[in-house]
Amino acid sequence: MNRPHRIALLFNANKVYDREIITGIGQYLLSTRVAWDLFLEEDFRARLTGIERFDGDGIIADFDDPAVCDALADCPLPVVAVGGSYHDAACYPASLPYIATDNAKLVSLAYTHLISAGLQRFALYSLPESTENRWAQERERAFQTLVKTDGLDAEIHRGLPTSAPVWSQASADLTSWLQSLEKPVGIIAVTDARARHLLQACLISGIAVPEQVAIIGIDNDPLTRSLTRIELSSVIQGTEEMGRTAAHLLHQMLGGARFAGRRILVPPVGIKVLESTRHQPVASPYVMRARHYIRQYGCQGIKTEQVADYVGVSRSSLEDHFRRELGCTVHQEILSHKLQVAKQLLAKQDIPSAEVAIRCGFTSLQYMYAVFRRELDCTPREYQERLQAASSQTA
Repeated sequence: MNRPHRIALLFNANKVYDREIITGIGQYLLSTRVAWDLFLEEDFRARLTGIERFDGDGIIADFDDPAVCDALADCPLPVVAVGGSYHDAACYPASLPYIATDNAKLVSLAYTHLISAGLQRFALYSLPESTENRWAQERERAFQTLVKTDGLDAEIHRGLPTSAPVWSQASADLTSWLQSLEKPVGIIAVTDARARHLLQACLISGIAVPEQVAIIGIDNDPLTRSLTRIELSSVIQGTEEMGRTAAHLLHQMLGGARFAGRRILVPPVGIKVLESTRHQPVASPYVMRARHYIRQYGCQGIKTEQVADYVGVSRSSLEDHFRRELGCTVHQEILSHKLQVAKQLLAKQDIPSAEVAIRCGFTSLQYMYAVFRRELDCTPREYQERLQAASSQTA
């Protein structure tokens, strides 16, 4: 029996982008008869020392990292490059096949989503310019092209690198930039990590999300979502498809095929729309602040009086503002938030209803059942079954 091909995967899987590309490679292997002996570092990092002595048959690597490009410049093995797209063809490696996430389409999808939310002012939160962040500068270029085509002026804030010594200054600069923007405004962050910075700055400085600032990231990173009180909308990259395509090309190259200079652009999958871009314009600053508070603490048993205290008006005055703006009471808005969160948790299908009730701040499981019956005409279990049926029909 012939030995399996030895393949090195050079990715830094501390990022969701790299992890999902590796997942796509795994999906290709599981769906075919291909048997590869995969080399990855035990902590899923790309350490390049000694890579020139790798006794293998092929490599799939993240070419967004300039160090990887340099290390593999004279590699005699078949190599498939993966990375971001470029407007300038000269930026691609001429001698290698290259699978790219389409940066222009990622930004265009986010921009179109913000427009559909009713916003007319836009901004971008990027990364400092560097060779490691070329993909971020490509997203800036795409954003500038879009707003210029629409005859708009839009600001770009690159901020500082993320590091402990400059974190306080970076946060202060970001807050100052956010406060200077004319509102309401929709902001695209070049990654979910940068979007999290925006959310934190807004929460700390009392800027209402999404009424004053609507935020959308890129990556659909579940870890980032777990660190924010307001759930983040995000563009879903086609990273798993990139991994499958890269594995397919390398498989063919191992059989003698040649794809030097071939480029494949993979479009985004879509958008996961959550609270951070559910923009509903309201005139009353009291309603804005109240909804901002409810999104943060609505599942923690807060009452109307606490919301009014946060806003700084009497309960009766706040109720009047809510009835005029939204046609509901503050209590109904809190309940609506709890119901929305409960629906999102039930959609995950692996969380018991009793735990959902606790996490959403319902006083009892029976009360949550009563709310579902009244608002959705079904029980939480029946709601889950509806979702499962809908999912099986679209599969």
